[in-house]
Amino acid sequence: MAEGGEAPHDPYAALRDPDYRWFIHSLGLVTLGLQMQGVVVGWQVYARTGDALALGLVGLSEALPFLGLALFGGHAADRVSRRGICLASLLSLALCSALLWSFTWHSRSGPLARAVWPIYGVIFLTGLVRAFYRPASTALGTQLLPRDLYANGASWRSSVFHTGMVVGPALGGLLYAWKGPVVAHGTVMVLLALGFLALLPVRRVPRPAAARGGSVLASLAEGIRFVRSEKLLLGAISLDLFAVLFGGAVAVLPVFAKDVLRTGPQGLGALRAAPAVGSVLMGVALAHLGPMRRAGRTLLLCVAGFGVAMIAFALSRSLVLSLLILAAAGAVDSVSVVLRATLLQTLTPDAMLGRVSSVNQIFIGSSNELGAFESGVAARLLGLVPSVVFGGCMTLLVVGLTAWRVPALRRMDRLR
Repeated sequence: MAEGGEAPHDPYAALRDPDYRWFIHSLGLVTLGLQMQGVVVGWQVYARTGDALALGLVGLSEALPFLGLALFGGHAADRVSRRGICLASLLSLALCSALLWSFTWHSRSGPLARAVWPIYGVIFLTGLVRAFYRPASTALGTQLLPRDLYANGASWRSSVFHTGMVVGPALGGLLYAWKGPVVAHGTVMVLLALGFLALLPVRRVPRPAAARGGSVLASLAEGIRFVRSEKLLLGAISLDLFAVLFGGAVAVLPVFAKDVLRTGPQGLGALRAAPAVGSVLMGVALAHLGPMRRAGRTLLLCVAGFGVAMIAFALSRSLVLSLLILAAAGAVDSVSVVLRATLLQTLTPDAMLGRVSSVNQIFIGSSNELGAFESGVAARLLGLVPSVVFGGCMTLLVVGLTAWRVPALRRMDRLR
């Protein structure tokens, strides 16, 4: 027994569950494929247009359908099989990837060689699918574990997710440079299909015990009211929304790679992967360290550190230094991701996990896509480097306002 009568911390406790292992395998394959797709689409669009705003429109194409349907995806995750929703979503994502592969193949030359609107159309479809996949996947991963393993499971989920973010961009950039976008899109299609197959062995977990009365709109309103009533949860996800909205620079990385750091698709893949390298290392460390004390203050400091890192990245002119800065940004972001995930799982009843997860995804998931659009617009209006510096400064302002307006978050101590 550990000091104080507590059982020794088992860093691999969540991974000892076979269903959770299959779930993690599926998550890793899907993340790997989607991150590859992000790099390939980004470089493909910029190569065809040479316009940073066109990169922002990629994010907007995914954010709009996601925002429109995420609450309905959460409602579905609380009423029908979460496993079934995930399987249908993964099959649909694989089909969307097949459409990208087909368009790229047929637009190698001729009048479609400079076209990008079909790409936006397919990304729009992926946004529709992910509106259902994200809340169902979050709720399913939580449902597979007992309550005392939520934090450990969140740490490993974050590590596997960010491992895919390390390997995916690097592999996507290498394949694009070596074999071109057709082969890269084909590889993404295979990975997403494997993610679908990896989820099949997960047992058919029972449907959540949600009330069957009331309309769909009443069900959605219940999830929104719950988030608004939990000030800690609302403060944490609002903090991430505005930090990522203003502080992210992923959408304009192709411009930094080509025009500032003077590198090619391989360098872009490394830049996309660097934050995830830091995230993976930090996620593994968190899994071994166990429950964290002074969690609220740590969350605020980590988001502030992310903003500082974005400012430093904008000012860097060295590829190596830029990679190190992005890795540091990923490390501090990993801490905040694990803390928010644990907070959501701990505070939310199982019957509402889908709806609350969808609200969380509207705040956090869409902030990535809307942040991509904001990055493209800001780069067009302010210039590339000033726009990222401005975003980092806004992140620091958001941290200060959150610490002032949500004192309970600042005082939050230990999470389990």
